[in-house]
Amino acid sequence: MAKAVVALLAALALAAPGLAGDDDDKKKGKRPGLYIRATPQFSFSPANILFTAELKGGDDVEELYCPEVEWEWGDGGKSVSEGDCDPWEPGMKIDRRYTGRHEYQRSGRYRIRVSLSRSGKRIVAQTITITVKPGIGDATMQY
Repeated sequence: MAKAVVALLAALALAAPGLAGDDDDKKKGKRPGLYIRATPQFSFSPANILFTAELKGGDDVEELYCPEVEWEWGDGGKSVSEGDCDPWEPGMKIDRRYTGRHEYQRSGRYRIRVSLSRSGKRIVAQTITITVKPGIGDATMQY
């Protein structure tokens, strides 16, 4: 009985237009990957770190045009920016590089997450981890 139900559902998914995802995938195009780098990736507190998130590969599609960029800094802080863009037209190029800067006052390992969203829907996200060692005056420094 269970095999018959699975077979029926598989047949319906293949027969019903749009349910298999082929049409949607063609409209969206190939999706790029999101890569993050930190400069520097290892530092002493207080550390002022520049993060660069870059979309690599894939097509320039409307879904990726003018996203909201959210940075979660790993220390409880968050930054969000929205683009001020002209309306999408086929053939337009998407922005592929986003930067954010954050200062870490205390030592620790921080997991930073950047997310690109459009119309309230998360499109792509990625994380990176950095290490900040205790610097002069850091309260976490042990003597």
